Amino acid sequence: MKLTKRTLLQGAAGLGAAATIPVAAQASPGLAEVASGPFQPSWESLIDGYKAPDWFRDAKFGLWAHWGAQCVPEAGDWYARHMYVQGHPQYDHHVRTYGHPADNGFMEMYPRWTAENWNPDELLDLYAGAGAKYFVAMANHHDNFDAYDSKFHDWNSVRIGPKKDLIGLWAKAARARGLKFGVSNHSAHAWHWFQTAYGYDPEGARANERYDAFKLTKYDGAGKWWEGLDPQDLYGGAVMALPDGLTTTTAARDWHEANDRVWDEKPPLQNPAFVRQWYLRCKDLIDSYRPDLVYFDNFDLPLGQAGLDIAAHYYNASIGWHGSLQAVVNTKHLPAERRMAVIEDVERGLRQDIEPHPWQTDTCIGDWHYNRSVFDRKGYLGAATVIHRLCDIVSKNGNLLLSIPVRGDGTIDSEERRIVGEIGGWMQRFGDAIYGTRPWRIYGEGPTSVEAGMFSEGKQKPFTAADIRFTTKGAALYALVLGRPGDNLTITALGRKAGSVRRVEVVGSPSPLSFRQDTAGLHVTIPAGASHDFGLALKVTGKGLA
Repeated sequence: MKLTKRTLLQGAAGLGAAATIPVAAQASPGLAEVASGPFQPSWESLIDGYKAPDWFRDAKFGLWAHWGAQCVPEAGDWYARHMYVQGHPQYDHHVRTYGHPADNGFMEMYPRWTAENWNPDELLDLYAGAGAKYFVAMANHHDNFDAYDSKFHDWNSVRIGPKKDLIGLWAKAARARGLKFGVSNHSAHAWHWFQTAYGYDPEGARANERYDAFKLTKYDGAGKWWEGLDPQDLYGGAVMALPDGLTTTTAARDWHEANDRVWDEKPPLQNPAFVRQWYLRCKDLIDSYRPDLVYFDNFDLPLGQAGLDIAAHYYNASIGWHGSLQAVVNTKHLPAERRMAVIEDVERGLRQDIEPHPWQTDTCIGDWHYNRSVFDRKGYLGAATVIHRLCDIVSKNGNLLLSIPVRGDGTIDSEERRIVGEIGGWMQRFGDAIYGTRPWRIYGEGPTSVEAGMFSEGKQKPFTAADIRFTTKGAALYALVLGRPGDNLTITALGRKAGSVRRVEVVGSPSPLSFRQDTAGLHVTIPAGASHDFGLALKVTGKGLA
């Protein structure tokens, strides 16, 4: 099946003969084809045919390297966008550190991003030791740069910057340690997200002078490090440039907020060629590295029909690679009727109850892109909080994908290492209550309410030892206590009506614990040496429980 005509031409109305496909995007026969198989590029087909693979449902916990040139300034998220917004702290940082964005735009970060201390084997040893069962690497971000040996985009990590196939090397290291490997693709929004690069300072000594993206063409690269590259291929073209005549930073910021943040997933009317180029780059990523998971930083599938084409291709290709469907696609903010077609991701958020379909939370212990100030003020999410949220998520049929910010040189800092190690310490003791489990009749009990939805984690109150979460595996019921309990623990949900308890033990220890069961609950005596500062997991067996 060919890439649909609708994908190629959607949005071209009104552009007429000017709506041409760049030479770089002209694929040889076969490169644009959707793999043959049972899936068609429609929601109906994806809904009817998809089932989450067992590896994902069993894995529960993954780690993520959300790493790119935006980590070089060590100034936090969305640097490539905000460094072009006069008055923003990242603009001030850029002018102070690298120069004015009319002279030194974001593209000048790429020769600074050399990844000189990056050791994927060492990092993946650390992450496997922390209990991760899958690892995800960022293949591209909104800054429109491919961290792999891209056939359809010259702005890639093999040609410039690290001059390495980062995705290929991440994949090799992950798979050598038995981890499933995933990639995250954020580039579908590059066409509007990067439009700040076509703006200007509305105030000050250089007012009205357009930034680098507006001025540079491939001919300006002669004799420079980017000779042969076209900056317009990186920045996306001036389809929504800041209009002339704005005279205050407030007016410019308001304009960008109102016009640039187009967070629907429709193909851009102003740039129809972008859709085909995105499709070819994404398909190349899938075909070349055969990931087990593809995370799209999108609400729904990206770019309309193009996203459906990619999903159908990926599912069919997975069947061809493995003999059965083993692929996972993550997208966000899905309507309920589409949550069986892909696995919904809830960015920096939780759920209030058990979900009927597997799902995932993605979050980060700090900013998505490395921010030195988070380290300096010891502002990372602590290991105990990570473990408590993991238990809550797993009890509700979810997975946790946790990002550990990576510095521009390819290393993580000492605080991050400590946190990852502490996560691993708990997981080594109590991981049997996490891996391979499924939800119980109820997710748990306790006084702490959970805020649901995307970006809700900032409202989440700390869990306590009175908060308990349940999982099951085989004949075992697990009770995860979200804090260090006292000498005596009561689990009210496990009173006599729940079934007959015959044995209670701490996960990882074969010695039985003293307990009694009555109508008020299950009362367990906890030995002093059996607990953990983050909490503990109990294995409960008996009749009628699981």
